[in-house]
Amino acid sequence: MPDLTKDVSSVVQACLNFTDLTLGYDRHPAVHHLNGKVAKGSLLAVVGGNGSGKSTLMKGIAGLLKPMGGTCSIAAGTRLAYLPQQSELDRTFPARVIDLVSLGLWPRRGLLGRHRAEDREAVSRALVAVGLEGFEKRAIDTLSGGQMQRALFARVLVQDADLILLDEPFNAVDEQTILDLIGLVTIWHGEERTVLVVVHDLDLVRAYFPETLLLARHPVAWGPSRQTLSQENLLGARHYREAWNENAPWCAAEASVHGSHGHSHHQDRVKAGAR
Repeated sequence: MPDLTKDVSSVVQACLNFTDLTLGYDRHPAVHHLNGKVAKGSLLAVVGGNGSGKSTLMKGIAGLLKPMGGTCSIAAGTRLAYLPQQSELDRTFPARVIDLVSLGLWPRRGLLGRHRAEDREAVSRALVAVGLEGFEKRAIDTLSGGQMQRALFARVLVQDADLILLDEPFNAVDEQTILDLIGLVTIWHGEERTVLVVVHDLDLVRAYFPETLLLARHPVAWGPSRQTLSQENLLGARHYREAWNENAPWCAAEASVHGSHGHSHHQDRVKAGAR
């Protein structure tokens, strides 16, 4: 497959730019040497097995995790919305649905800022859009998993972001909620927002996501979804994960997939379209 990087980067403006990006915890890397650009308006699925670095990458982009090496740069003026996994949220906090959704206003109004009439209208529209009209005063600890995810999507709607990061938004929710949330993601894409979504269901990726980044601690493939999710690439990702040594230090100079470190400097497995 030909290298499309030069052709694409010359005509498409990047929202995200990864330059030799390495992210991890306690000097143990979880994402290795990621290079490429995400064009503005892209809809990109991030896939890989458990522990492959998907959530770590999202946190790095959101600025919650400082790079161990390299850089992750976001286009100037970009408004960002980040939705973590539900398991990272404290649902016991005494809040109503309207309180949760209204948190999406804080980048513009501040946590203590007074909400204007247009703010209240924006919250109302968001609740209607996710199917939670009439849920304004419901306590969040009474919501089902699907209802909670709808409320969180409403908060993202209110943020009116240019770059949207969603970490496993379709996990542990019912099929109808998945379809409804996919509908919102599709609308965002149509509005030329840049959307990155961590997804486990590869059939969902093939059906709705034009581009995919396959991670296995390092980028295995990146490009059109059906090409990226080839059996060859999926098998390579699995082999890489199985060879990984969790206790290895950061970045031995000449390590390989089959070595004791489990780290690879070979980028030729990243397929065309890494951008």
